[in-house]
Amino acid sequence: MASGSEDRRGLFWLGVKDLLPLSVGVISFGVAYGILATEAELSLPESALMSLAVFAGASQFVAAGMVMSGAGITPILITTLMVNSRHFLMSASLAPFLRKWKLRWRVLLSFLLADETYALTVSRFSKSPPSRYYMLGVGLSLYLIWALSSIVGGFLGSLVGDPQAWGLDFALPATFIVLVVPMLRKWQDLAVCLSAGLLSVAAFIWLPGRWYVTFASLVAVAFGYVLVELCRQK
Repeated sequence: MASGSEDRRGLFWLGVKDLLPLSVGVISFGVAYGILATEAELSLPESALMSLAVFAGASQFVAAGMVMSGAGITPILITTLMVNSRHFLMSASLAPFLRKWKLRWRVLLSFLLADETYALTVSRFSKSPPSRYYMLGVGLSLYLIWALSSIVGGFLGSLVGDPQAWGLDFALPATFIVLVVPMLRKWQDLAVCLSAGLLSVAAFIWLPGRWYVTFASLVAVAFGYVLVELCRQK
């Protein structure tokens, strides 16, 4: 039993350790959100509660911006659902690894699922046996870092002003680049990545609303599937 407990603790802290190199980008993005929430006239408890309950950086940015523009609750809910719809794809990708785990674990880890958690978990699970403790270490540490950094941003809001003037708005794209590049091991991976990027830019220009991320993801997934099947037939 002791060795099993030690193994669980080791996997948990390995998840925490793997998340640390990405924490700079997460902290910058969290601080930027806290500043933007202050500009949207959200109180510090309100902005902190959003980070604790929603835990979705891109959606929180969109929501704060819409609050600033005077949007109602219904448009905000619909728009943030569209932005976060990519989680359906991430969850479907992780489902084969998680389906044997107990419901309470799946519920907890679903709440803690984020882009960084997904990237690190998929990379780890593709090489090693799936571990809920590893995923918990990544997700929980990300959750705490995000919540604390957004609170710090709320305190700094009146001092810093516009987060774009400090380049903090680029923290999230920079973090995604760090996550994606090490996963591009084959030319097929690179082809799918480039197609997703080009499609998202084109959809951002031509499609209304916030559907460009979901559209690009779905088409790129289909393209990747066809590419893999064609390579298998050769």
